[in-house]
Amino acid sequence: MKIKPLDDRLLVEPIEEEERTSSGLYIPDTAKEKPRMGKVIAVGTDEDLREKISEGDKVLFAKYGGEEVEMNNIVYKILQRSDVLAVVED
Repeated sequence: MKIKPLDDRLLVEPIEEEERTSSGLYIPDTAKEKPRMGKVIAVGTDEDLREKISEGDKVLFAKYGGEEVEMNNIVYKILQRSDVLAVVED
């Protein structure tokens, strides 16, 4: 199965943060914040959005933005354009 977002939406796979602090302590799942960065898997049909964001880009998104969907044991987020805060450049 494949998910193809419509209009001004993106399909994003959240990127988990490291599980250790800089001093080497492990952070338990209950103390972690939800990921706010992700890799774009698919871009909707909006032409303006396709010019700015493409598949494979890393984006920062709003803390409580988007809808979570699970497919093949992977949790994705479907975000609207307004939920995307920035494109991360390496």
